[in-house]
Amino acid sequence: MSTDYQTAREALGARLRELRAEAGLDGKTIASRLGCQPSKVSRLQNGRQTPSAADLTAWAHACGQPDVEAELQGLRAGLESRQRHRSWRRQLAGGHRGRQEIAVRQTEATRAIRGLEVSRIPGLFQTPEYARAIFDANAEFRGITPTTEAAVEARMRRQEALYDPTKTFRFLVCEAALYHRSCPANVMAEQLDRLYNLVGRRRIELGILPFGAQLRRTAPHAFWIYDRRLVIVETISEELWLTGEDDLQLYERAWDWLAESAEFGAPARRLIGRARASLDLP
Repeated sequence: MSTDYQTAREALGARLRELRAEAGLDGKTIASRLGCQPSKVSRLQNGRQTPSAADLTAWAHACGQPDVEAELQGLRAGLESRQRHRSWRRQLAGGHRGRQEIAVRQTEATRAIRGLEVSRIPGLFQTPEYARAIFDANAEFRGITPTTEAAVEARMRRQEALYDPTKTFRFLVCEAALYHRSCPANVMAEQLDRLYNLVGRRRIELGILPFGAQLRRTAPHAFWIYDRRLVIVETISEELWLTGEDDLQLYERAWDWLAESAEFGAPARRLIGRARASLDLP
């Protein structure tokens, strides 16, 4: 079974375990309510068995939270690692929380992450207030259940990986992302301060692509490369999960070519500082 499939299944199992615990139920009790053996409950919670749609419906009702069924079914719909196109409508049917749990586990399973962001700050570097604004705006745009606080908590938990000495993070951010705001000015100022302080950190390579840079290839869209096993690309309507060698090589080349034109270290700090100063705040 592929790593990506298992990562997603473990994230779903963790959510089931969390719901059971929140309901104050032990494994035997929920097994009784589901009409199954406790061993099945254990397999589902630990990501060793893929739940059926009926399993998820029964679990939500057994925990007294029928409203979370849409979230669980959305996570199940996104399980197949060989599925290149993952509809946001299905993945976010129950809010952002489930997709953020998958991101946590993808990061845990990865040693080196490279990424490009065109118009926003990478999630791994976001402050809680900036992330909150992003999730709120996206929930409104998509007309989905707002699970903002849980999503922010998961995103902050994901950032614990930044302190793992076995991991490296190499990110390129277009200068436009330093100016595009979906949040109040004071929130953006705090976000830029955080970004400024991340430049030069051990195991974190942060480059800014200046407005006037000459590029061998333009930056068409955001993408993230997880080791050499997975590229995730976001569009407005869906995610692409790419695992083929040709795709990996293509996105690695795109990252390398863009990195040639990026500013790192002190010059990157100057660009961030200039954007911060443009906010005209203390």
